[in-house]
Amino acid sequence: MNIYVFEPRDGRVRGLLSELESVGLQPVLVPASFFASDLSTLNQKGVDTRAILIGDCPEVTDYIRAIRSCGCRNPVLVMRDFKNSRDASEALDAGADDVMVSPIKGIEALSRINSIIRRSYGHAAESISVGEITAFFDGRDPLVSGARLKLSNREHAIFQHLALNANKVIAKGAIYDAVYGMSDDQPFDKVIDVYICKLRKKIADAADSGHQYIETVYGRGYKFSELDSADDAKLAAYSKRDAVGTVAAR
Repeated sequence: MNIYVFEPRDGRVRGLLSELESVGLQPVLVPASFFASDLSTLNQKGVDTRAILIGDCPEVTDYIRAIRSCGCRNPVLVMRDFKNSRDASEALDAGADDVMVSPIKGIEALSRINSIIRRSYGHAAESISVGEITAFFDGRDPLVSGARLKLSNREHAIFQHLALNANKVIAKGAIYDAVYGMSDDQPFDKVIDVYICKLRKKIADAADSGHQYIETVYGRGYKFSELDSADDAKLAAYSKRDAVGTVAAR
């Protein structure tokens, strides 16, 4: 997961980045000038899930207001040096989503970021169910027909973005930006099509119905959606067959 990090104290940068990277986060350091740039670009689909972590400094509330004044919904988390109710209140009132106290632990930062992102997409629980698939928002691999489906890091990043937007059409460019937008070595966007094909095959092989669940909406993008009526009937047939087999075994 790509995130922006502003930490004004050089002595803290290395340890902070190491902690964040240890849980799979991909932090990119930004200077103070970042908050004076055109932040409206953060509103783009695929970019709006990038969290912004702001280290303790006198300008914290100014930076938060700069982000929110552009209409940006990105998760904003403040990293305070000490627990202080007044400072935390000011940051939250300015538009921050959360306040953490240093030293920051990667596993906690990841969980807080995931929690903010899933709620911003309208998901209150830790997971959603789409047909035979249970998709988790906490980094776990999905369950397909009750069994874990092992995904690579790239496959998981793409699937996570599709799951957040379940039953909605997502442009290929938005998926690309979410996965590769901050990478120094960016491949051609055709790579998304390749990973989508891999995901479809893995899901279809694992699903009792054989359904792929990821639909191509030509000219628009991809959609992670429920079974259609034909697949519902097929799944019902599988379930009936399994039930008969269980009774026979007795």
